[in-house]
Amino acid sequence: MPSSRDAFDFAVIGGGLVGAAIGYGLARAGRSVAVLDEGDVAYRAARGNFGLIWVQGKGNGLSAYSNWTQLSARRWPELASLLRDETGIDVALEQPGGYHLCLTAPELEHRVRWLTALVEQPGVERYPFEVVDGSRLRERIPGIGPDVAGATYTALDGHVNPLRLLRALHAALLERSGTCLGSRSVVSLRRSGSGFTIEAEGASYSARHIVLAAGLGNARLAPQVGLAVPVRPQRGQIIVLERAQPFLRVPLTTLRQTDEGTVLIGDSQEEAGFDERTGLAVLATLADRAVRSFPALAGVRVNRSWAALRVMSPDGFPLYDASASAPGAFLASCHSGVTLAAAHALVLAPMLVAGELAPALSPFSAARFGPVDSRHVA
Repeated sequence: MPSSRDAFDFAVIGGGLVGAAIGYGLARAGRSVAVLDEGDVAYRAARGNFGLIWVQGKGNGLSAYSNWTQLSARRWPELASLLRDETGIDVALEQPGGYHLCLTAPELEHRVRWLTALVEQPGVERYPFEVVDGSRLRERIPGIGPDVAGATYTALDGHVNPLRLLRALHAALLERSGTCLGSRSVVSLRRSGSGFTIEAEGASYSARHIVLAAGLGNARLAPQVGLAVPVRPQRGQIIVLERAQPFLRVPLTTLRQTDEGTVLIGDSQEEAGFDERTGLAVLATLADRAVRSFPALAGVRVNRSWAALRVMSPDGFPLYDASASAPGAFLASCHSGVTLAAAHALVLAPMLVAGELAPALSPFSAARFGPVDSRHVA
């Protein structure tokens, strides 16, 4: 158990998928790292993660986000290999491409217009997508129902087991002599000499650099080091079906079969504040769409359902920042912890070690929302 005055090169606030990936990347670079995690009392986005590595449809309105997700998807095999070699944990990475199902012809037409506009944005690293009509889709994916009008497909998409991923990132951090401090709710951050003092419940730590990766908790902590995090919770609900014989080899936007055989149904997007309760109306809508997509699912039993809170900025895109008034303090906030895990561990972490964010990340600064009066340094 560390003493109350342990000092580290980096303190990462938040031990979910974002913080754990960054922490592992920093430890891999040879830095001493402590990851402080609030524990199960936190509003964990990771507890409701769907497990997708998804490029298709991301970045309409911000070309840099499309490029960032593409970079991460391409680096994912490297991350999975590193984690397996260092921890023995197979995160069940598969990248066979992914489909977005559309139940009606107008829905499919809208989807095609949306993707076309996205990939034709100035600055986007263009990637091909395929429009698959209903008959061809049923040839490719047996069991697709007659209500499905068609789908869009991109080859970059895939999925992993997010529970194994979180476990592997923490295990790899420990293998690299990193420190995981659980049940550490951070109360305050302040500049101290050439670094920072982190006051947690019942303990105090010091670090030369800090990385705020606490999800919704960043909104409270960031102003203490001169940063702004305009984020809000967005609720998503998931239905988990019992294990079934393998029938779906590729992930869909709203439905996937895991490596262990369970079926996940999701994709609700609700503005419900910090309410993490499930609702029968939303779950019924999700179930209805899933059964229309795969009629055989009508006979598969529901094991459980849950809701979790996404971390959403005003425009839905990530936030990455370095504090000008408190040098050495960095921010990472997003709702795509699985998709971006490879970028966070293998690209962002080396930037933090170098002491500055690359120009390619400048579009993700909170400055895009204008000046924020609440910025201050505690």
